[in-house]
Amino acid sequence: MRAVRLFLSAEVLAFWMASLVHAGILLRGYEHRPAMVAEGVIGAVLVLGLLMILMDARSTRIVGSVVQGFALLGTLVGIFTTVIGVGPHSRFDVALHGMFVVLLVSGMAIAGSTGRPVYD
Repeated sequence: MRAVRLFLSAEVLAFWMASLVHAGILLRGYEHRPAMVAEGVIGAVLVLGLLMILMDARSTRIVGSVVQGFALLGTLVGIFTTVIGVGPHSRFDVALHGMFVVLLVSGMAIAGSTGRPVYD
């Protein structure tokens, strides 16, 4: 369960930092309002999931999977908008989306395995 909390915390940090980059606060040159809003909302959903898990550890598996699934869906929409040329399409944005996918899929795998016994 601790691993899920750590993944969610890292994901929140990653999405909110990306939102601040797209707001032009952390870095200049990558401003994009729709991306800023989307990443901020995704970060907020992940925070809510983290708070729910902290309040009731029994919900770790389902809540962790659901909020990370939501974040992954939002990230895939971001990738789609980048591919069709609507969203930001710098190398930074491509790398950012790739990092999001790896982080979220890994986190979902951890959340999905939480509580299951591991056999060799």
